[in-house]
Amino acid sequence: MGANESGGNGKGNGAISVTVWNEYLHEVKYPEIAAVYPKGIHGCIADFLAAAGMDVRTATLREESHGLTDAVLEATDVLIWWGHMAHGEVSDAIVQKVFDRVQDGMGLIVLHSGHASKIFQKLCGSNSGGLKWREDGEKEIVWIIDRSHPIAEGIDDKILIPHEEMYGEPFGIPAPDELVFASWFEGGEIFRSGCCFKRGKGRIFYFRPGHEAFPVYHMPEIQRVIINAVRWAKAPYVARFIDGHTVTPVVEFSHTAEFHSIGELHRSSKT
Repeated sequence: MGANESGGNGKGNGAISVTVWNEYLHEVKYPEIAAVYPKGIHGCIADFLAAAGMDVRTATLREESHGLTDAVLEATDVLIWWGHMAHGEVSDAIVQKVFDRVQDGMGLIVLHSGHASKIFQKLCGSNSGGLKWREDGEKEIVWIIDRSHPIAEGIDDKILIPHEEMYGEPFGIPAPDELVFASWFEGGEIFRSGCCFKRGKGRIFYFRPGHEAFPVYHMPEIQRVIINAVRWAKAPYVARFIDGHTVTPVVEFSHTAEFHSIGELHRSSKT
């Protein structure tokens, strides 16, 4: 499964069309990271999504348009985003296009250090990069907060991750529409680690686990969460929008004021 594509657009066979976006810099620069993810983080995620019956393509930072051309975005039902060391290199124009597609109904799943990405900050409307962190490879327990949520389907009470980077509160995001998971770390910190948002017609899920130095995305429980999240994000969020324009009254009414309209009042005040 290469860095460009691993499937079609999913529109013809009914499968969910997923694009997995990754900077793909750590795996190239550091042999120890490449040993954990020989195909890159994007390749690992694409593999288990494809095995779940999804139509998957991948895209990376250094490709033209970061691999997110108009055609790719238009064909994508759900975009998965992993970034860390090069948030600033992502084109503002591409961020705007992703933002517009989310508003129009594309799902977005933001993983781990993608919390500080331009697109997540833009959708949050806040400094989502703000949090506490520590790279000590400590134990993380991801607790289910909302057992009834579709993203938690098939998961026991908790997910135990033997070694992870710590993220701690406060976390600079708006209050999630739904909180599915919260994490406890061996050093004592807690963190909102599974957060759902709705923006326009699109659904967004932020999922905290996934530091590049640890084989977190090889864990079946983590894979299950991401598969569930893709299915949840694809489901349409019913939102009714209307462009602003003047309308006639729904029911007839009688004017009792001296002027028959506000517009007439304003015109009169100028004479």
